[in-house]
Amino acid sequence: MTDQPSHEIVRVVESDKELQQCCIQVRIDVFVHEQGFPLDVEIDAYDLNPGTIHFLLRLTPSQKPIGVIRGTRLSEAYYKLSRLAVLKDYRQFKFGRELVEALHDWVKLDALEKSTANAAKVVCHSQLPVKGFYAKFGYIPEGAEFDEDGDPHQKMVLEIPLR
Repeated sequence: MTDQPSHEIVRVVESDKELQQCCIQVRIDVFVHEQGFPLDVEIDAYDLNPGTIHFLLRLTPSQKPIGVIRGTRLSEAYYKLSRLAVLKDYRQFKFGRELVEALHDWVKLDALEKSTANAAKVVCHSQLPVKGFYAKFGYIPEGAEFDEDGDPHQKMVLEIPLR
């Protein structure tokens, strides 16, 4: 493996341009072009939901977007991790891990600010081949496998202690 390329600290998307980079340049490249998911399901109501936050990972100094993740607060201390994508040429550098850790940090801060719960729950719908990736963070499979957009998925759940 070569050295990890220089990149910006994973950050919250703050502009329409950055949201376009997340949705169009990275997610559509990965989910639609590479994996064959339908374009009409890629951009959804969660993208513009006020409880949703997007993180974007870009190379420096070029600012080329190479990775994204989306988090949505569904209720007081209940969150959904979704749309984690890293361009194929950059997956060897463990950028997915950085994106998930950034999302978990946001969940902790947000839940501490908006909740009195002792833990925050994060759920994701994992494609089956990457269940092991989420398990490394402590996510546990819940329920039966199911079809989502024509591909088998597994609900994975993580509890993050807050206090």
